[in-house]
Formats: sequence, C-alpha cells, structure tokens
Amino acid sequence: MDNQLRHLQEGICSNDERALTELYKLFSRRLLHFSRTITRSDMVAEEIVEDVFVKLWSNRSTITEIDNLTVYLYVAVKNRSLNVLAQKAKSLTEAPFEDLDIVTGNIAADPYNRLVTSEMMQKMQQAVEQLPPRCKMIFKLVREDGLRHKEVAEILNIAVNTVDVQMAIAIKKICTALQISKPAGIMKFSPDKNPKE
Repeated sequence: MDNQLRHLQEGICSNDERALTELYKLFSRRLLHFSRTITRSDMVAEEIVEDVFVKLWSNRSTITEIDNLTVYLYVAVKNRSLNVLAQKAKSLTEAPFEDLDIVTGNIAADPYNRLVTSEMMQKMQQAVEQLPPRCKMIFKLVREDGLRHKEVAEILNIAVNTVDVQMAIAIKKICTALQISKPAGIMKFSPDKNPKE
C-alpha cells in the first residue's frame, strides 16, 4: 500500500490525472463515511471530500513532500468537516467526537469471522454499536478502515496510548458480549504487527 501511494503521489506530481482518479477510488468511500460521521450529511460530506481532492490537485507540485498520504487525507477531511460545524466548534474542541453518533459499517469478513456463527456476528455488531462514541470512532478507524494505531492518533490528535486503551476497552466489551473469556480470536484488530510503531 505504501509503495502504491508513493507511486500515485509521483504520478499526481507529474500532472497525471489518472493517478488522482485512482487515489480517489482508493479513499473516497472511507473518507465520505468519516466525514459523514462528523457532519451527519451525505451532501456536505461529498462536497468536503471533493474539495480535499481538488485542493490536493491544485497543490500537486508539493504532494511528494507528504510523508503519510493516508493521514494527510483523513486530517484534511476532519478539519474541513469540523469547519463546517463552526457553530459547535467550542464543544467539539473540548470533547471531540464525544457527542457524535458514530455509524459503523459491517465487520469486515476475515478467516476468523467466517468461522463464527451469524448469531455471534450479530452480537459482536451490537456490542460495537454500544461502544462510547470516541471508542467507536477509534475502533472503526482501526478495524474497518485498517489504519495503524499511530495513524489514528495523528488523525484524531490524541496519544497512541489513548488509541491502545480505547481498543482494549472495545475488545473487552465485545468479548463480554460474546461471552469470551480470552480475546484470542479477535485481538488482531490492527493491521500492524506492532500497533505502537
């Protein structure tokens, strides 16, 4: 993925519109969902994501200077989404994401999930929906969007340790809901081998 993004960055820097289109295809769905959780508006979310990509194209000569394009895109969408909610800026700054109704998608299918019964998957999804808003947002970014703990920390402007703690809370609550004493099967929420890296 990192090599693919670097290749797309170089293409965009060289005025290749196809590279921008490919980048948009890679991220648009996730970024739309992310913006929608903040703005609660499909139309506003679409405008924000499009604006971010338009700005990226406008500044394409410096795109290769971006170290982590994934974090850059999420932060840009987050900042624009919060700007749209300027009238709530104070409460959002004091308690970011605490008052948001975070909507999660279906848990992605992997070898472990395919082995559990549909009833367990339903219980797991219900447990995720019952998580506190901040915990649910972090879980969604790690589990559904496949981001590293460090990337989530940068996007939400929180400590990596906070991400670790919130993921541990999520895992514990899900295990309790599924009546699992040892969370061996669902511990691999992060794509990182070492989530703190």
